[in-house]
Amino acid sequence: MIIIVSDGASKGNPGSGGYGTIVIHGDTATEFAGYERKSTNNRMEIMGVIVGLDFVLKSKLGDSVRVYSDSAYVLGGIESWLKNWKKNGWKTAAKKAVLNQDLWEVLDGQIEKLKKVECVKVKGHAGVVLNERADYLASTFASGLEINLYHGDKEVYKKMLRPSN
Repeated sequence: MIIIVSDGASKGNPGSGGYGTIVIHGDTATEFAGYERKSTNNRMEIMGVIVGLDFVLKSKLGDSVRVYSDSAYVLGGIESWLKNWKKNGWKTAAKKAVLNQDLWEVLDGQIEKLKKVECVKVKGHAGVVLNERADYLASTFASGLEINLYHGDKEVYKKMLRPSN
């Protein structure tokens, strides 16, 4: 199963935003990160998952994905709200327009191309190593800074992220 760990951040809400995504596939780890001048944390949370799924689909890595996120908004959308939003013409249960519909539609199209998408909620800022890395990428890019992104052996990656004593 392919692993996607993603996080989003914004400096102000709205403000400059960033996302950080890590895809673990086979023996390889690949990082992605991006920036938008004006965004919200929720938009960046969704973008992180979209970017990860885009890589999985374009690279034909497989059709089963497990998404790790600290965003109840993203995980709730994927696991339960999307079906109802579509059925209700992209309206919430309160009959209001779905926020970030443009991104949810992209994400929904990606999910439909996969056999299995599992969601796992992780606690943010709790020392979960890959989530902390995704948060670091998102926050760094939201600040307008760029760093080198990793692509290579996942065991080397895990060692690189391990705190030194």
